[in-house]
Amino acid sequence: MSAVWNTKYGSRRVRYDPPTLKEAIIAAQGLTDQLLQQVEIAAALMDLPVEEVRAVLLKAAPSRKSEQIVTSSGRERTPRTVVVERKTSRRVAAGTRLVRP
Repeated sequence: MSAVWNTKYGSRRVRYDPPTLKEAIIAAQGLTDQLLQQVEIAAALMDLPVEEVRAVLLKAAPSRKSEQIVTSSGRERTPRTVVVERKTSRRVAAGTRLVRP
């Protein structure tokens, strides 16, 4: 699907490529660590039933790396690469105190 509009330089067209289910799952994993919430987020992003997304998510092994590289070769001639990087928060657990030497 593409949108076309006319500018003073001529007509312009922008192609729209919807995300893949794998990209939606990786985005959901970056938002939360809870499996049920990941399934709901990915299903909402892709407008798919929760059961279908849950089946795909359970097949995928959880990655422990802080960086993942996703390559998809959908309708494009050249594959596109997306780097997803996760940074952990530096929260201090409740009830613990910092000890300074």
